[in-house]
Amino acid sequence: MSKHTVSRRAFLMGSAALSGAGLVRAANIKTRLWPGNRNDVQCGIIGYGPQGRDITATLARVPGAQVAAICDTYGPMLRRAQRDAPEATRHEDYREILNNPDIQAIIVATPTHLHRDIAVNALQAGKNVYCEAPMASSIEDAKAIARAARDATGQIFQVGQTYRSNPQHRSVFQFMRSGAIGKPAMARGQWHAKESWRRASPSADRVRELNWRLDPAITTGLIGEAALLQMDVAYWVLGELPASVHGFGQIMAWEDGREVPDTIQAIFEFPSGLHMMFDATLASSFDEAYEAYYGSDSTILFRDRGKAWMFKEVDAPMLGWEVYARTDRFYKETGIALLANATQLDAQNVDPTEDDPNVETPLWYALQEFMDNHAFGPYPPAANWERGLEATAVAITANQAIMERAQRDIDPASYTLG
Repeated sequence: MSKHTVSRRAFLMGSAALSGAGLVRAANIKTRLWPGNRNDVQCGIIGYGPQGRDITATLARVPGAQVAAICDTYGPMLRRAQRDAPEATRHEDYREILNNPDIQAIIVATPTHLHRDIAVNALQAGKNVYCEAPMASSIEDAKAIARAARDATGQIFQVGQTYRSNPQHRSVFQFMRSGAIGKPAMARGQWHAKESWRRASPSADRVRELNWRLDPAITTGLIGEAALLQMDVAYWVLGELPASVHGFGQIMAWEDGREVPDTIQAIFEFPSGLHMMFDATLASSFDEAYEAYYGSDSTILFRDRGKAWMFKEVDAPMLGWEVYARTDRFYKETGIALLANATQLDAQNVDPTEDDPNVETPLWYALQEFMDNHAFGPYPPAANWERGLEATAVAITANQAIMERAQRDIDPASYTLG
């Protein structure tokens, strides 16, 4: 048996333990064992906007990671990076980071339409790459990144579809795929926030850079920039990719000259005949974000950070374990908590709607997987280039349907490199 096989088995066993018990605060993971006396992975962050800053702060809590370099083309962001990560070198040109042989991993956190060149060049420079989602703003760009990731030898490429690394989502995924909801009937989801997406700056050029999500030529819209992670969960747990989408988009709140809708609805049709209805808005924060999967035996409700509940039908068969599970009231319904740490929450008197203090963010778990892959891999991550290409194809086609207020088939060829 090869050394690589043993290492990978050790990793998978560790991941299983984390999924079940996981659900421990990152600050307590100080005794994590790494092979030998391995140095921390030296990471370069490309793009220091809100997501780049969140990634930098999160990596500070991930064992085995070190933010060694930060790149941004805007001077004030680099000055902020100096305050946030004083030990990291700062660069206006990302190629300076790629040319540094000590940097092992590149994290692409720029606006979506700028991902292609950075990700492809980083892979060609021999770096491991974590690329934020969506992977690109066009199918052509997404395929260029996917092709470079496929052809890279012995390198890691992971997409920021963070729920696929989240222990809670993985746990409920296994539960749903076991057939607990019976025959699937339909699905529904939403993403709601009260914000404009418009950002101000004294410089006209900087205003254009900041407001790329409001530029119809380069944005993937609400369905791509806000709802992609939820849609990724939908076809992951349903086990099939959507075949078509009917979209609607309106400007209902922010009448400031924008062309990109601030409120959308999309109906996805799957090959099995199942439909998923999804809406998103920047006009209201009510009820925030969720996905619900309705079946003949039960309905599963997903909330933020992977909180989930099962609502059983009265004629559903007994599963056995549910009589011992925690239950929570939702108006006239009773939900069975699908949480590995539900008993722990009860013991701490934590309300199920509150964030569990023992659980890290999905981004933390995704970056932890990326670091683990450096130690025990390389092997395909949960969100590899194939999953990234699929999600990008869904988001781009759905956004086109929304902008056109029309029905669009999703070209099966857009899901693969052929």
